Parts: sequence; structure tokens; C-alpha cells
Amino acid sequence: MQNDSLFSEFKPAIKFVLIFVTIYFSGNIFYGLWIEYWNPVADTMTQLVSRQIVTILRIANEPVSAFVNSGEPNVLIMRSDKMVLRIFEGCNGINVAVVFIAFMIAFGGKIKHLLIYITIGIVIIHLFNLLRIVMLYFTALHQPLFFYYFHKYVFTAFLYAIVFALWYIWTLRSVKIKKIAAAQN
Repeated sequence: MQNDSLFSEFKPAIKFVLIFVTIYFSGNIFYGLWIEYWNPVADTMTQLVSRQIVTILRIANEPVSAFVNSGEPNVLIMRSDKMVLRIFEGCNGINVAVVFIAFMIAFGGKIKHLLIYITIGIVIIHLFNLLRIVMLYFTALHQPLFFYYFHKYVFTAFLYAIVFALWYIWTLRSVKIKKIAAAQN
């Protein structure tokens, strides 16, 4: 009898983990197949992100251009004749979006609100990812000795902090809605 009670107590958490893991791994398998399809060059999303970075940097009066690196899965961001950044598939933000989507679906909510929030969240993640890459560009240009540290830790943490903030907002909203519904009953 206690096992049934224990299972029912943890049922929501188990359901959350199973849904999250299923969506996360499915998304990553699909994404991996997508990347392999484009191999040995950069996938279209990485190329799109690279073009958007060039557009942003040109607005900031940087003399930059992007070149798809033939035979390698990256895009070179060049400043005049000097390579400043190589943008790989991991830089396009898709993996971060997969984690975000997996959490959101696992946590749940009304489908309409969930789809709207996921869409807004993906746009926000994409914009902050572009900001992250622009900051990496200037780090590589002006402080190359710190590039690895900022790329590996600081700016990655920055992007995930945005994702955690989005999750936090959604969970607070969901708890508030549940409290209002409970008060009405």
C-alpha cells in the first residue's frame, strides 16, 4: 500500500521527467540528423545566424562578412581579411531551444498559451543568442586571450540564465493560475 502511495506522490515528477527526456532526446536526435544531412558544410540555421550576425555588426560599422567554410561545418566571420570568429552548429541556439521546449511541454499548461509562450521564448532565446555571438566577436577582436573563458563559461551561462528566467516566469504564472482556480472553487 505504501508503494502505491509513494508512486502517486511522485507521479507528477515522474511524468515531467519522462516527457522532458523523451522530447529532449527526440529533439537532439532530429537535430543530429539535420546536422549530418548538411555535413561537411554548416547547416542552414548556422548560416542564417551567421548572416544575421554580419548584419548586426555592419549596423555597428564593423567591416565584416561571412563565408561558409567549404569542407568544414562552420561559417567564418571575417573582419576585412582577418578571420575573427568561426560559427559552428552549436552556436545557432537550436540545442538551447530544444531544452527550453522540452521543459515547457513537460511542465505543461493550456495548449494555446503554451504554444504562444514557446514561440515568444524561442524568439527571445534567438535574440539573446545573437547578442551572445556579437559579444564573442568583440571579445575575440579586443581580448582574444579571454575568448575561451567567455565563450565556454560567461556567455553560455548568460544564455542559459535567459532560459531559466523564461522557465521561472512560466512556472510563476502557472502557480498563480492554479491558486486563482483553487480560490474560485
